Amino acid sequence: LQGKENEQFEANYANFIGTKYCIGCANGLDALIWIFRAYIEMGVMMPGDEVIVPANTYIATILAITENGLRPVLVEPKLNTLEIDDDLIEAAITPKTKAIAIVHLYGRNAYTDKIGALCKKYNLKLVEDNAQAHGCKHIDGRVTGSIGDAAGHSFYPGKNLGALGDGGAVTTNDPELAAAV
Repeated sequence: LQGKENEQFEANYANFIGTKYCIGCANGLDALIWIFRAYIEMGVMMPGDEVIVPANTYIATILAITENGLRPVLVEPKLNTLEIDDDLIEAAITPKTKAIAIVHLYGRNAYTDKIGALCKKYNLKLVEDNAQAHGCKHIDGRVTGSIGDAAGHSFYPGKNLGALGDGGAVTTNDPELAAAV
């Protein structure tokens, strides 16, 4: 841990995802917890703030939010994709909303241009749970894990990109966030 092999993995995975920074960690839950904790430490969020999250997700996405004293706001999925319904997100945004967490499920990219526009319109962070879609591409060529402000990755053996044992990573292009993580 924290040796040359870990540094090489971080450099290689950041290159694969298309981000400047990759920080290896124990698992995907830790990666997501660290992202939200770093945003709190940076003053971007504070306990009690809201994070919009798909109702169709693994419990780790919710636990990362609640572990940091943030409030998850569940938005239902589209029936044809099982990803968050971008038509329902805006109605869930309040003055306490600080982020949208999307979850790339089943090897599919959950990001839509509408989600990106909502993040810009309301100045929201976009956090990706990229535990099940390592390397998937958006129409514009961006890879999951590099589309939002930060992404948590899981390498549990049963994942699309699994490790021998377990592991996780945070990817971002934000140097302040990377340093805080």
